[in-house]
Amino acid sequence: MSFKSSTIISSTCFFLALSSSMLMAQESNKKQAQNTADHQAQSTQIARQKEELSRQEALKKALQMPEKKKQKLLKELLTPQQYHVTQENGTEPANDNAYFDNKAEGIYVDVISGEPLFSSTHKYDSCTGWPSFYDTIKKESIEEKKDHSHGMERVEVRSSSSDSHLGHLFTDGPNPTGLRYCMNSSALRFVPKAEMANQGYGDYLYLFEGSK
Repeated sequence: MSFKSSTIISSTCFFLALSSSMLMAQESNKKQAQNTADHQAQSTQIARQKEELSRQEALKKALQMPEKKKQKLLKELLTPQQYHVTQENGTEPANDNAYFDNKAEGIYVDVISGEPLFSSTHKYDSCTGWPSFYDTIKKESIEEKKDHSHGMERVEVRSSSSDSHLGHLFTDGPNPTGLRYCMNSSALRFVPKAEMANQGYGDYLYLFEGSK
């Protein structure tokens, strides 16, 4: 082998090794950047979860306060839509709310008190644009009142634990009850089945026995 050929081979090997080293370094940097991004995302998620837990505890404490103080705190803790619905007997827009088309397994609790109200096992598509259920988890968790507002005769549904307006009850639902609890998403908080035990709702997992 000539000196020239040897030099060319050596140079080629050098550049191949350099390229390989650069590619490995780039790959390592990518992995490090991804790990950093994942860690930041996880930290952000944990921070949000802690913030939400603090908000939920504050909402529960608000229920123990005198009415004026309670309303002041609820205005601070709830979104304008949530406050309007729960405290001012409002109605959110149809087909433009959080849960009308939610098909995930879990339970729906009072957005203020956290009291379990409805289950996804009783939810159905009523084609109204609001989350609808043909039954409650516990009858004692709600109160029914006659509502003559807006020139109509309806049955209002309120939460027993927080006295929040939830929605209305109609008798055009499916079997086996024939009832339609037409609720406002803004009055509810959805707890996914996978998170129920961690959030203190493990006793209600029986609702999903036999479901896949």
